Amino acid sequence: MAASAAPEHVERIVIENCSIATVDADDTEYASGHVVVAGNRIESVGAGRAPENLANVVRRVDGTGHLVTPGLINTHHHFYQWITRGLATDHNLFDWLVALYPTWARIDEPMVRAAAQGSLAMMARGGVTTAMDHHYVYPQGSGDLSGAIIGAARDMGVRFTLARGSMDRSVKDGGLPPDFAVETLEGALAGTEATIDAHHDASFDAMTQVAAAPCSPFSISTELLRQGAELARRKGVRMHTHGSETVEEEKFCHELFGMGPTDYFESTGWLGEDVWMAHCVHMNDSDIAAFARTGTGVAHCPSSNARLAAGIARVPDMLAAGVPVGLGVDGTASNESGELHTELRNALLINRLGAHREKALNARQALRLGTYGGAQVLGRAGQIGSLEPGKLADLVLWKLDTLAHASIADPVTALVFGAAAPVTLSLVDGKPVVEDNHLITADEDAIARATRDEARRLARIAAGA
Repeated sequence: MAASAAPEHVERIVIENCSIATVDADDTEYASGHVVVAGNRIESVGAGRAPENLANVVRRVDGTGHLVTPGLINTHHHFYQWITRGLATDHNLFDWLVALYPTWARIDEPMVRAAAQGSLAMMARGGVTTAMDHHYVYPQGSGDLSGAIIGAARDMGVRFTLARGSMDRSVKDGGLPPDFAVETLEGALAGTEATIDAHHDASFDAMTQVAAAPCSPFSISTELLRQGAELARRKGVRMHTHGSETVEEEKFCHELFGMGPTDYFESTGWLGEDVWMAHCVHMNDSDIAAFARTGTGVAHCPSSNARLAAGIARVPDMLAAGVPVGLGVDGTASNESGELHTELRNALLINRLGAHREKALNARQALRLGTYGGAQVLGRAGQIGSLEPGKLADLVLWKLDTLAHASIADPVTALVFGAAAPVTLSLVDGKPVVEDNHLITADEDAIARATRDEARRLARIAAGA
């Protein structure tokens, strides 16, 4: 690919002698090629060695035995759940929520910061360069939870979208959250707007963005959906929520609103190119057509959907219809591994379940879901998600010459079908975040201790409530 001009004084990193999967529009790949990073941008990608006589090369990486891909992009998560992992392991979604809401409603700022650090560390160490968090539990007096999450992402050095969530439909209103776990309509809208004003960056190379994200049909009022959409579009930010996750949700929408989830969302302004929804498991043909017609995106969370027995999303049908689809870890209380490589593999395998579905998804489609597809649903496809000159330098160098992968000839097949590959180098905005399979921006052992301590503290508080 042609080089993107950069000032001569900009420092450069050169990676060469590696396989490359660019995930560009043509799925361009190189069996042995190079990537040149200039500052925070990709300057050139191509076959063979890097151009000679490059100025200000501060680092050269021999990528022999490696595959370079765009950094993985996580499109749905709940960081706070890191400190409630391993609970309610045999529940469906509604029972799981009822079991855990009373505990979640007692989180505070130190807990949320530690949980965010744990969630981010696990993802970053496994090749995620852009993360998102859908945080919707804001107990009164709990501190600056949004600031704690954003601060953790900034310290980790990853690109980040905070989907500022909210709930205003509690048990007394026919919802699932306990009464003390929700905000008022006015408080939710004001909190969302304040978070956007304080933290959203609309620039090309933004490290932090904010989306408006009321939680789900069974925990929010129709007015919060409608006014949340109006707020988001007035502020020019994206919109996110849960949609069509379970059969119980579909029944809930029919009983309460007289229509299915997709029709309900459309009636409240929640379909469009600026919207993406998590899960979308129970979608019929007309639902998928509506998403395709409006450009509404989907965050596919295969491990969480399996863990909660929600079902199998019709991802191949969505892709065939032109629906933008990315991957999500989902909250670590419903995906205890907490990393995104699992989702590459499980998206492929779970969507093949059933007779004669061996071609439902392939390895390159799965990699695209985890990279460019994620960039699409976050509204950043022009900046990240593929390796192209001029795009931001978010990339991963995967080691594929160890016992786990060495006998698999095709590197993309090795990455997606095989065990989680070690990350030799991960760059975010042109800066190293992972080296030799270890975080260099955070102390993993300290984070492990902090998350364990905060999990125990939350358990004590919940037990004494």
